[in-house]
Amino acid sequence: MDKKTTFTGSAAVFLVFLCMGFGDAVGPFVGLARDTFDLSNTMAQLIPFTGFIMFGLLSVPVGVLQDKTGKKFILMLGLIVALVGLVIPLFGGLNRYSLFLLTVLLLGAGATILQVAGNPVMRDVSPEGKYARNLSLGQFVKAIGSLSGPLLPVAAARWWGMGWEVVFPVYSAALLLTIIILSWARIREKKGRKEHHASLMSCLSLLRSPFVRMMVAGIFLYVGAEVCMSSGIPLFLDARFGIDIRSLGVAGTGLFFLCIMTGRFLGSVVLNWMPAGRFLVLTSSLSILGILGLFSGNQAISVLGIIICGLGFANVFPLIFSITVDRMPERSNELSGLMVTAIVGGALLPPLMGVISDMTSVVAGFLVPLAAILYVLLTALRNQGVRNPAV
Repeated sequence: MDKKTTFTGSAAVFLVFLCMGFGDAVGPFVGLARDTFDLSNTMAQLIPFTGFIMFGLLSVPVGVLQDKTGKKFILMLGLIVALVGLVIPLFGGLNRYSLFLLTVLLLGAGATILQVAGNPVMRDVSPEGKYARNLSLGQFVKAIGSLSGPLLPVAAARWWGMGWEVVFPVYSAALLLTIIILSWARIREKKGRKEHHASLMSCLSLLRSPFVRMMVAGIFLYVGAEVCMSSGIPLFLDARFGIDIRSLGVAGTGLFFLCIMTGRFLGSVVLNWMPAGRFLVLTSSLSILGILGLFSGNQAISVLGIIICGLGFANVFPLIFSITVDRMPERSNELSGLMVTAIVGGALLPPLMGVISDMTSVVAGFLVPLAAILYVLLTALRNQGVRNPAV
């Protein structure tokens, strides 16, 4: 592969990861939409449910389609679907809650498709042995897109006198630019040795492996925990310390995503010398420590907890994903479909957190992400130092 092809392909893939991060805006949207549409905590958590449920419905079928059409085609498809969703608010889609949910649904569908193709295609444009590092770097770029969700509304309100709706034209323009660049990029996809084409049954058959089941469950619980944090932090700051959601409350989520972004960049450096398995133990332990800080009742400790939590959460997804795909690279399309399906945890755990918050307190709702990350830590400890886990 010549250097020009490598550069243009890598640049296009990193832009895709940036757009992939726009899907995480559904978390910060919870607090904003709750005020706009006068919703309860439980109804507001339908926003991440609507977006992330698409991961459960589309991932495996998209993984099967990808095996036949190639990853670049799937990337283009995901960008177009997301763009269609983001155009709806430009034509009055924020006047009704149902139309806003349709926007979130299509944005979630686009993010699903991009995740299925984007994570394994990073392996195609990475040097040998650098997949985990580059996937963390790609997730760092994705975190920049995620960070825009909570920060753009604050910037729009303070500097331009505009509402949080400004995110939609900005996201639409970024997606359109990425579509143009990707259409010109050349990506040479690696074809591993395989005896069959992917199918629904071949994807599901991978679940017979205890290792695959454990890692898929880790993705499910981690993503659910991350969305719980991104959607719950503004509500927590409002309920606990009286910080307004439309200003500093959303910035609290921005702090969380800023730390995730920083942590992913640092992770791409650390993974040059630390094994992925050991790093997963470290980063999941930090996540638990950060969540516990929210139960302190002290504002300074809670903010510190958000920072630690963001740094800890940063590399969990790319570590689990890369460890699994590196173990079975010839099944990357099927594994990608399964693990991206597990992102449906982002749809199922936040409503549970919302119900607990309504029944008890906003703080008690954080028991949900705490339990989820405890499982991730147990998974990391079980796999630490195991070079060839049973498949």
